[in-house]
Amino acid sequence: MKLHLNSGGGLALFTGYAADHVLIDGHRHESSLLLSAHGIEVAPWAGLGFDALTLAHFEWIARRELDILLLGTGTRLRFPAPALTRPLVEARIGLETMDLGALCRTYNILAAEGRNVGAAVLIEPA
Repeated sequence: MKLHLNSGGGLALFTGYAADHVLIDGHRHESSLLLSAHGIEVAPWAGLGFDALTLAHFEWIARRELDILLLGTGTRLRFPAPALTRPLVEARIGLETMDLGALCRTYNILAAEGRNVGAAVLIEPA
């Protein structure tokens, strides 16, 4: 699905998505990633499925300076175990879990509002 915005104000934003990729400013990304105002980072969970997420993955995110993290769990909504997300609580980073489409739309809105938001995208392996 393509997304359209009136203005991005120089921010990297999602411009489309499908089950196997996201488009950021028109560039296709087929691996899991973290998008924030600081740019695009290849995620340490790249190539892994939802069930392979570990505490170390959330510790990696917690080291980023974010106020809120949007966790996109692929084409369907799934929630990680609270024990895994504890590093986010300790870092005072809010967590919202959603499917990929909701993540893309919500991130664009919050980023355009100037919020300190990160989008953790999980692209499931084929």
